[in-house]
Amino acid sequence: MNLPRKHLLVLIAASVLTVAAGAQSATLAGDPAHPATTQGWVDTRLYFGLGPANAPHKGVTAARWRAFLDQEVTPRFPAGLSVLDVYGQWLSKAQQTTPNPHPERIRSKLLIIDYPATPENDAKVEAIRVAWKQLTGDQSVLKVTQPAGVSF
Repeated sequence: MNLPRKHLLVLIAASVLTVAAGAQSATLAGDPAHPATTQGWVDTRLYFGLGPANAPHKGVTAARWRAFLDQEVTPRFPAGLSVLDVYGQWLSKAQQTTPNPHPERIRSKLLIIDYPATPENDAKVEAIRVAWKQLTGDQSVLKVTQPAGVSF
């Protein structure tokens, strides 16, 4: 394209302005479940033991975990969550009383949920923990909650 220099500069400037006008914000707008900014939100992490790390055929299967997630977690927090595969160690009550206790090495899932800090949401988290303990017979589901500044 052989345009005079001044026309080429006008064309470049118009392109830059068009791109800038169409640029999107870093935050989501207009979605009540995913606000652009939040106040009073928390980040909760729940650690679920699936079974012995050295015996993948024992414990909770991948299909059973997904079913638990679909039945117990997603209905309570449908707006979104994250799940990570993690490795953990746990020293049970019984092991603490033995000489030279060794922690159990466990295949685990880490569930991360960010939500408004309300009594209703706290009850949902506790219901998830209770459901897991009932399903597996586990003594505990570790819960870590801290304030979170969230932006979608």
